[in-house]
Amino acid sequence: MRTAIIGLPQTGKTSLFTILTGAHQTTRLGTLAARVGVARVPDPRLEAVAAVFRPAKVTHATIEYLDTPPISKEALRDPGYLAGLRIVDAFAHVLRWFQDDRVPHELGSLDPMRDLDHVETELILSDLAVAEKRLERLEKDRKKVRSAELDQEAELLERVKLHLESGRPLREMSLSEEQEKRLRGFQFLSRKPMLWVLNLGEQEAVRLHEIEDDFRSRIGARPHARVVAVCGKIEAELSELPPDEARQYRESFGLPDSGLERIIAATLSLLGLISFFTGSQPEVRAWTVPRNTTALKAAGAIHTDFEERFIRAEVIPWKDLVAAGSLAAARERGLLRLEGKDYIVQDGDVLQIRHG
Repeated sequence: MRTAIIGLPQTGKTSLFTILTGAHQTTRLGTLAARVGVARVPDPRLEAVAAVFRPAKVTHATIEYLDTPPISKEALRDPGYLAGLRIVDAFAHVLRWFQDDRVPHELGSLDPMRDLDHVETELILSDLAVAEKRLERLEKDRKKVRSAELDQEAELLERVKLHLESGRPLREMSLSEEQEKRLRGFQFLSRKPMLWVLNLGEQEAVRLHEIEDDFRSRIGARPHARVVAVCGKIEAELSELPPDEARQYRESFGLPDSGLERIIAATLSLLGLISFFTGSQPEVRAWTVPRNTTALKAAGAIHTDFEERFIRAEVIPWKDLVAAGSLAAARERGLLRLEGKDYIVQDGDVLQIRHG
């Protein structure tokens, strides 16, 4: 799954992308110049499982980010720019919270809430143009032929149009599974899940969680959306330090955890992804799958042959495996369960797939 980092100019979004992924080169996506990078998902549970197996290799799960040019009315009229946004699964909108007289703000003053509304409006207007264009075509088609399918699509798009005209993004629109399927092909931008990333200055870093909570209360409960606050300047400095020095430096600002790790965790939560683990002496590995994935589909994520020849899955929660000290000890204590193809994999499960 891919998350696009979006925002106005001079918000620090490109710096955050670089720190997250380490990507520096530009990659072409159609006519859109963008940077694509992969971030490793930090997971202490994986390290604990690896300590049990002592493998030759430990492989973390990864998540893909896309850094796009700044969002604007002009950019949203560019087919290449739009194509780059439509292929992603979610957005991470970086909101500038830092004050710097050397870096002018696109809209003049510093106002994260205004910036949020500004970008939301641009996404909504882009979707409205798509809905109106399709409705015009449907009106012509319905005059030529009677079709229940076309009538249902027109009715749904009229609802979409009214919702957008009220100034609300489509991610806040309640849809049935069938309606969601009908709209999927339009790849509406305001339908995509949204992570708002507050990029603070160094002076606000000590109040990071307070600012994050305050902003969350200001915007209220919004479906398919998350908020996370970081200090991009501090994170850039931390990325250059050894782990022990980085921890001490972070603690000097009163930051108990890594902001970049919190961005990654919030992205996974927003996308509805969980992690499970596989373990052996050659390799211990973390895999990400959508929540409510069956054991059969999880086996397919490891290898297509495992899904095709699936027999059973041996399952144990990672904490139980670590407490037992080894897979053999866990098996002796009856901690491993045999599960069939319909078992719903839980976050933190360790799986051993039995296949033909």
